[in-house]
Amino acid sequence: MRLAQSHSYKIQGLIPATGKGKTFGTFGELLQGVGDKNGLDFLVTFPIQMYSYATFYFDSKMNSLKVNPSHKKKSLQFISQILIDHGYPPVGRLEIFSEMPEGKGLASSSADLVAVARAIEDCLGLKLSTTYLLSLMREIEPTDGVMYKGVVSFYHRKVELCRFLGTLPPLTVVGIDEGGEIDTVQFNDTPKPFTQIEKKEYDFLHQKITQAISEQDVESIGKVSTRSAQLNQKIRPKRLLDSIIQISKDVEGVGVAVAHSGTYLGILLDPRRQTYPSQLEQAQKLMGQFSEDVMLFHSLTFE
Repeated sequence: MRLAQSHSYKIQGLIPATGKGKTFGTFGELLQGVGDKNGLDFLVTFPIQMYSYATFYFDSKMNSLKVNPSHKKKSLQFISQILIDHGYPPVGRLEIFSEMPEGKGLASSSADLVAVARAIEDCLGLKLSTTYLLSLMREIEPTDGVMYKGVVSFYHRKVELCRFLGTLPPLTVVGIDEGGEIDTVQFNDTPKPFTQIEKKEYDFLHQKITQAISEQDVESIGKVSTRSAQLNQKIRPKRLLDSIIQISKDVEGVGVAVAHSGTYLGILLDPRRQTYPSQLEQAQKLMGQFSEDVMLFHSLTFE
């Protein structure tokens, strides 16, 4: 991206600077669907201990803005707009590293954007409001609510907060990837053919998980997440879901979780149980029937 000559930018007196930022990803969603009362698509985030990292090198003497990896065009568009909006020339070098694979439903793209915002804040001493960030992200793609320090109910197509729900208790996900990549933008643009009865159930599940998170009720969180995964089979079926649910029952897990618009699914375990070590060993062994790459994910409790 080349520096436009028609703008008046803050250049005089600027010295080269570097800033860093990071933002967590999610293991899909604890709940995702369409409400009956307002008809809006919503999701409930599942923050995990995996991150996107961004480093921004700003030097007003540079004449272009570059990003590495070069295919991160959304991040390039995002940081360029932030710089222009705050009177800075869109120049510099942006480096992004993500622990989350792309196209899998782990919020890698949303985490990239928020990490970029944190890096530019650190670099230039800016304070970017959540309202401002949401307005920019809304122009780019449907977005997960990874800019909040906790679990949120989020209208991802509108890119608007529904409500802050709190933080999760410790949870482990024994997960696998069914393979392939999903275009999240295309998925979210597709109408969801849920019946009114199903939408009413989503409203009930929304209320139930709100209460469960408030009460740190792991069993209820698992039940809602499992039911949401089952309802999602109507639009983005996971071929292994029934088998994974059975394994969860066999190891006495608390349920399953899926990336509703992605390819990951897994068993939820409570690491505070005395039986956790044996449950974990058994779950990994049984999940190994379906994949050589069984991965462990851990909820982010924001402690």
